[in-house]
Amino acid sequence: MAQREFTGRHAAALFIGAFGVIISVNLVLAYSAVQTFPGLEVENSYVASQEFNTRLQQQQALGWTVWAEARDGQVILSITDPDGAPVEVAKLSAVLGRATQVKDDISPEFVFDGSAYVAPVDLAAGNWNIRLVAQADDGTEFTQRVVLHVRG
Repeated sequence: MAQREFTGRHAAALFIGAFGVIISVNLVLAYSAVQTFPGLEVENSYVASQEFNTRLQQQQALGWTVWAEARDGQVILSITDPDGAPVEVAKLSAVLGRATQVKDDISPEFVFDGSAYVAPVDLAAGNWNIRLVAQADDGTEFTQRVVLHVRG
């Protein structure tokens, strides 16, 4: 049997092939990351940072506590005041979705039932986020991300 000689062409082909695979995988992963990125949180981060402490103090002055759970095909969002009494807000909007992607995001219509906000939503098991924006009667904006764990 004749032995084949390992030439410079073989080394170049091996080198180009190996790096071709690495570069291809990196391009696929970069494309996937860009496609699943939900976008910017704020238009101008400097302006948002200048207003952050003021908004935080106003929000903390409300003393609200937010809690969420999913059961029986419903998402229940409870907002309570410092005394533990339910709060009915002037305006409420919420986006419910996964933390890692936006394709499952929905904006449920929450209705105040006298003790909490309820929306009919059937969720799959796993971790969900509720990005809540509520407005108090005095116009103070209350924003919070509420983590919701749904058991399977």
